[in-house]
Amino acid sequence: MAQPVSVLVDGDNISGKHAGQILSVAAQHGEPTLVRVYADAQRPSDWHGAIGYRMLHAGTGKNAADILLALDAMELVLSKNLRCFVIASSDGDFTHLATRLREHGATVIGIGEAKAPSAFRACCSDFVEIGTTRPVRLVPKPAATAAALDQKIRAMIGAHSKKGMGMYIAELAPKMHNQHGVRISAYPERSWRAYLIARPSLYELDPRGPEAMVRFRPEGFTQVA
Repeated sequence: MAQPVSVLVDGDNISGKHAGQILSVAAQHGEPTLVRVYADAQRPSDWHGAIGYRMLHAGTGKNAADILLALDAMELVLSKNLRCFVIASSDGDFTHLATRLREHGATVIGIGEAKAPSAFRACCSDFVEIGTTRPVRLVPKPAATAAALDQKIRAMIGAHSKKGMGMYIAELAPKMHNQHGVRISAYPERSWRAYLIARPSLYELDPRGPEAMVRFRPEGFTQVA
């Protein structure tokens, strides 16, 4: 049985002309069982005629659609235990939402146009760029060996450690992508927490949470070098 996929669209940011492409991408990851678009329903929009979408009126306030989408996403992952999300937006404000969802063990497929910022792309498990003739999956660079990656992680933690307490795990994804072009989705573990936990001789982690930090164990790296 295919896993359920929650499709959440920022209708104030993404045009309804992409409705078909978004559902096509979502279907590659499971069964789109919950498909919602968040927008000011009182305004003319291509989303009013989008087949298969439920429009939720977010109101007219600034970032109203963003806020309602984020609230629904967190409710779905925490109370409904849903584990696969498609977030369709080119808005960098969803970087934090993608990070939080992945911290709770969810897979996050970002969908957006060319203008989508690198930080949002990096925080998703995968990102698909639309607005072209056909959706373009941004294939990660070939994965480096684990040993080479661990040396980069160690240097990153050292550079951003907070008074010796380590660095925030949530910062690893954007920083490793921006500086080294690394996407953890290219590795078997698929998430930074899973990767770090699988190497207890190299890393020490705080319990799961938005302020969780990771530290490297110097003694472990004597065997990696």
